[in-house]
Amino acid sequence: MIVLDANVLLYAYDSSSPAHERCRNWLTEAFNGGEQIGLPWQTLLAFVRIATNSRAFRVPLSGERACGIVSQWLTLPQVVVVAPGESFWPIFVEQVKRAQVLGPLVTDAALAALAIESGATLC
Repeated sequence: MIVLDANVLLYAYDSSSPAHERCRNWLTEAFNGGEQIGLPWQTLLAFVRIATNSRAFRVPLSGERACGIVSQWLTLPQVVVVAPGESFWPIFVEQVKRAQVLGPLVTDAALAALAIESGATLC
């Protein structure tokens, strides 16, 4: 399984991003491939929050459009919503301690812990 960070999703939908084409192509292949794609709620909510923000997207998506995109992803057979389980917190705490995680990196550490717990690759 591949657990996705919001950045891949955002670049795929932000045509002004230098990484747009690469991420769009990668995402299309991933969603049409055989490997399971894990989408954490925090990733999906970050996509909606950032893609609808005019400070982040030159041409922001409407809330309805952003939610529609997420809804479409959730209908794909290889997509699963990944949620923390019982071992998430100890894994997260270990990540925070080992990497001395602070501030804006807390969300990244949480995604890493979720991927570790799920036996997945974080992308």
